Amino acid sequence: MALLRAFSRLGEHGALWLALGLAGAGLDRARRDDWLAGARTVALAYAVNQAIKALVPRPRPAGPPLISTRSNRSFPSAHAATSFAGARAYRRLGLPAVPLYALAAAMAASRVALRVHHPSDVLAGAALGTLMAR
Repeated sequence: MALLRAFSRLGEHGALWLALGLAGAGLDRARRDDWLAGARTVALAYAVNQAIKALVPRPRPAGPPLISTRSNRSFPSAHAATSFAGARAYRRLGLPAVPLYALAAAMAASRVALRVHHPSDVLAGAALGTLMAR
């Protein structure tokens, strides 16, 4: 369980995906602007997700969560939104789709497993992130 919590924490505020974009920008100078655009997409997906979350007061699942959260609102999942936005944005840079989307799906699923999101929160977040990165 500790490993699952540690993994899920990497997705807080889109940190994992922002770090990937910034690392890509630093290492791939030829496509620096493209990497930074991907990171901006992740940040924008997070911001839009937070705005929706402020408007939709859906509570987190009943029962004790297995990880702490800053808010009691669950819809949509920011972990899913930023993960799927990042996967789609960085896929355009030639990164392989399977590992990107597997990482995004694992990050999103971790939130259900940790009892802080309903499955529909994760599906909505994944759809939002995918749309934001079109």
